[in-house]
Amino acid sequence: MSKKFTPTPHDTIFKQFLSEKETAKEFFEIWLPDEIKSVCNLETIRAESSSFIDEEMKNYQSDILYSVNTKRGKGYLYLLIEHQSTPDKLIAWRLMRYSMAAMQKHLEAGHKKLPLVYPILFYAGEKSPHPHSTYWLDCFNDSELAEKIYTKPFKLVDVTTLDDGEIMKHRRIALLELVQKHIRQRDMSELLHEIAKLLSYDYYTEKQAVTMMNYLIQEGNAKNPIEFVTDIAKNSVKHKEALMTIAQALRQEGRKEGIQEGMEKGKLEEKTAIAYQLIKNGVNSEIIKLSTGLTDAELNKLEKKR
Repeated sequence: MSKKFTPTPHDTIFKQFLSEKETAKEFFEIWLPDEIKSVCNLETIRAESSSFIDEEMKNYQSDILYSVNTKRGKGYLYLLIEHQSTPDKLIAWRLMRYSMAAMQKHLEAGHKKLPLVYPILFYAGEKSPHPHSTYWLDCFNDSELAEKIYTKPFKLVDVTTLDDGEIMKHRRIALLELVQKHIRQRDMSELLHEIAKLLSYDYYTEKQAVTMMNYLIQEGNAKNPIEFVTDIAKNSVKHKEALMTIAQALRQEGRKEGIQEGMEKGKLEEKTAIAYQLIKNGVNSEIIKLSTGLTDAELNKLEKKR
């Protein structure tokens, strides 16, 4: 459990001064870099309510979040005060984390794009100068690798653009990639050969094979699921028994549905026969509907047959 933050006189005086718009405006006029200041309209600066700021982050430090209009839309200036006797080595990460929390709140308010959030650390601690880096990537053990990861586009694995032949070379991940690529676009029976071939290798556990078959039955577009699973089972020695069990279960389910459909059909025929006799005897149509549950359209068809 996080230790609850207890405000001090330092925090109180900080917030009293910087909560005033004109004071905050002059602070940012002095301390914002020119390239940031040039895109901000500081006349529009406004301190956001504490409810806008992440609940957990309020437990650590004293801070103020300001909204400001910029040339590129609404943005934020995030001001954090640190006056601890032992400065936080991960303060740069805290600044980044709190900035991201402000971005998330911005999205939750209905905005479609991330806002720019410019964080500033106001330091008034015992040690001078401030002893730690304010570059958040320095918080990693390997800052050089972190910079390569977090300052470039993230890796994308887009299976929709891969050639099936290339996917088939991907060994244990090939089955997942192949099925995910085509699950929405085509009858999975067209991939029977490829799926059976992959399952014939010693790549997949029985659980993986069964899970995949269930997924294909539920989400795939195979015209004949029983035949599809049976054909794959015949070509997969390792998983044949488990897959044949699935095919058998499908057959049993199909029989149950057929019996149920037959019963429903029989009930409908019985209701129709009763309704027809009532119509011939001149019974009111509303009474017939209540007695049989037939619709107006169904009764109209019977009326025409009379």
